[in-house]
Amino acid sequence: MPVNKRSKYRGSRTCGGGTHKNRRGAGNRGGRGRAGSNAHRFSKFYLEGGPVYGKHGFNPVNPVRVPTMDVGTLDQLVAGLLLQDLAVEKDGAVAIDASVLGIEKVLGTGRVTRALRISASAFSAQAKAKIEAAGGQAIVV
Repeated sequence: MPVNKRSKYRGSRTCGGGTHKNRRGAGNRGGRGRAGSNAHRFSKFYLEGGPVYGKHGFNPVNPVRVPTMDVGTLDQLVAGLLLQDLAVEKDGAVAIDASVLGIEKVLGTGRVTRALRISASAFSAQAKAKIEAAGGQAIVV
């Protein structure tokens, strides 16, 4: 009695693969490379990370994710932050401590409509310029 496949299929021409044409070429495995990534193998393609599947180059093992928020979003949240006592209004400017909100860096997307005094670990150059143009301060902690 055969113990494994090697001894079971000893002397067989196709080793259980059907006709002699069945295991020939890349069509047997659905193509080479990213073939079928938008068709019959789309789910594997997106589970593996979408368009970067098979990408060459540097892929950090543990990428550092810095919690960020746009300055326009902070400007929109001012009323809610004041109600929750997460921001204080002093001298016509609203003081916000970004570390209390779990934010390390403030980015520059959006509009600033009032004077904001924001303290954070880091600011993008565009965020700093927008805050100071509106009459506020960007304080690096």
